[in-house]
Amino acid sequence: MDFKRFAPRLASAGALALFAAIAPAAADFAAVGNPKPAVILFGPANDGGWSQAIDEARQKLEGDLGLKIPQAAEVPEAATAIRPAAELFIERGANIVIGSAFGYSDTFATLAEQFPEVVFINPAGTTNGKNLKSVYGRTYETHYLCGMVAGGLTKSNKIGFVAANPFGLVNWTVNAYLLGARQVNPNVELSVVFTGAWGDPVKERAAAEALIEQGADVLGQHVDTPTVQIVAAEKGVYGTGHHRDLSEFSSATQCSSVWTWERFLKPEIEKIAAGTFEAAPYGAFLSIGEGAIDVACCGPAVSEELKAKVMAEREAILAGKQIFAGPLADRDGKERVAAGASLGDADLWAMDWYVAGVSGQ
Repeated sequence: MDFKRFAPRLASAGALALFAAIAPAAADFAAVGNPKPAVILFGPANDGGWSQAIDEARQKLEGDLGLKIPQAAEVPEAATAIRPAAELFIERGANIVIGSAFGYSDTFATLAEQFPEVVFINPAGTTNGKNLKSVYGRTYETHYLCGMVAGGLTKSNKIGFVAANPFGLVNWTVNAYLLGARQVNPNVELSVVFTGAWGDPVKERAAAEALIEQGADVLGQHVDTPTVQIVAAEKGVYGTGHHRDLSEFSSATQCSSVWTWERFLKPEIEKIAAGTFEAAPYGAFLSIGEGAIDVACCGPAVSEELKAKVMAEREAILAGKQIFAGPLADRDGKERVAAGASLGDADLWAMDWYVAGVSGQ
């Protein structure tokens, strides 16, 4: 999924409010009666990561709702590809179209105006309207929890992180990962390598091997393929995954930040059918408690004591704990969150700094 244009757009003042935590309800959308969803995937349905997570949610929804939900996979982030796929589904009766990419945002906005009787939902999107809702998850919560696992497993007190591109939604996973690690091990340091690509196994392998050579004995990731986990197993260190439970690919994986889209989409579809769907002018930015994200934890290397600590923190997050709570300074000593405060959504999306203990680029 191409997030490369994500950061600049979110950096604008208007867009930074896009995912504001509290958004007023908009006008109701008329009930569609029998819901007929369809899904458009950016990548292959078996990519092992982002697209597969959405497709697995589609399959669970089929069972939970008793519906047949068609999908089209490998639809590029171009209007010339997105529009025919969506229009074909609508022509065949679809009244809910679910996307899967930031690059679908503008085309979905156009389609939503063209088809006001259809509801469009777009994970990773940025456009919203009366019948269009973009949605993303607070993945810093889940990476914080997997970071606790990393902090508890490391023997060298050096953990590594392989990430795609250094902007807000990636930087918050890097920072949260170390904050979680230090929750159980204050002496941990984190080195991060950015590959510049969301899914490049060659670069991911090189980055993972370099981090291990530097002494990292647990590797986290915010890239789309399981290569980091595979390298971790080859080298005899531990890892934590992203998007899905990557333990299916590697015995090294002890925790994963996972998408649980069905938890969000099922009630949304039911609301659309019943006429109680509410638009969200600034989109939906979902915590663990609101669905869409969670952790798959823990692997056999994690002690019962450590697992209990992770689950206790998960409960604390469900109860309202803020990961980026003050006092919090960046690695240059500049105060980023004052004592008693927590980081707001606009500042989360614009995060261009790292907490003390993070090194590398």
